Amino acid sequence: MPPELSPIDKAKFVAAKRAAQMVESGMRVGLGTGSTAAWLVRCLGEMVRQDGLHITGVPTSTRTAELAREVGIEVTTLDDAKWLDLTIDGADEFDGRLNLIKGGGGALLQEKIVATASDQMVVIADAGKEVETLGAFPLPIEVIPFGWQTTKALVEETLVSMDVLGRDSTLRRDGDAPFRTDEGNYIIDLHLKRIGNAQHLALAMNQLPGVVENGLFIDICDRVIVGYGDGRVEMRDIETGTVETGQLDFVESDNLFADLSD
Repeated sequence: MPPELSPIDKAKFVAAKRAAQMVESGMRVGLGTGSTAAWLVRCLGEMVRQDGLHITGVPTSTRTAELAREVGIEVTTLDDAKWLDLTIDGADEFDGRLNLIKGGGGALLQEKIVATASDQMVVIADAGKEVETLGAFPLPIEVIPFGWQTTKALVEETLVSMDVLGRDSTLRRDGDAPFRTDEGNYIIDLHLKRIGNAQHLALAMNQLPGVVENGLFIDICDRVIVGYGDGRVEMRDIETGTVETGQLDFVESDNLFADLSD
């Protein structure tokens, strides 16, 4: 029997399941990273095995690639795929204009490259990820290891002139060592509390020597699918301003629930 899901996991699952319904055979699909995106990969894997869905997935991290292969999804690289029909990914925060903070899982660089190489980006999230103003979640900045302390100082100095409430920054760690991304870079997390002008901040961060990319996704997301613990889902379209609502159940096979550790 599948394990009992928490309300948050149910919300993530129904959002992922609704997004999976958008995927059609023949599509090249960007596969995000994180706990919500992992639900999507499981849902798509079940559609591949049970419904004959044939897609080519472009993962945004090594762990997503491993999960996709495990569930039977054909995996390729962005260089081979060249352009994608759709990318589906999670978010750490999103606002009413569908601007995002991403990178809590450390894959923000690949996630942004894949998302911008797609006809459409869809974010899947539980309702708790929606905020009025971005910034409560720490903003990740990916930096090269060489001279990272100098880069960190430059970031903090630049924040003085930005419309933010906090300016603390910390090097993300993996035990006793610095956390490393798939590209071997470090991540500095910025504890800003509130970001008044996300576009201005994103541009300023990426102009600093040593900064590879930042976790602000501005004008990239086209739709967000919000899941709730009671099975409700809302799909919001930034272009049309429409909101589509629905209700999904949790009756799935044991295989879908085999790995809840992501």
